[in-house]
Amino acid sequence: MAISISVLVLLLILAVIFLRSGGLKFSHALVCVLLGFCLAGTSLAPTIHSGVTATADIVSGLRP
Repeated sequence: MAISISVLVLLLILAVIFLRSGGLKFSHALVCVLLGFCLAGTSLAPTIHSGVTATADIVSGLRP
């Protein structure tokens, strides 16, 4: 468990650095994908899923 949390934190830090730098290359996108897979295996997954679903519902309900 401690190793997966360390990997998760490392991937999160790398993703934030890559997004802040403005240049998202293929390797950066790969880090973000790995972060997503790691997050999917944590206890935060249902909360993240609910948040994304709620946001998608709000955006789909907007009319231009």
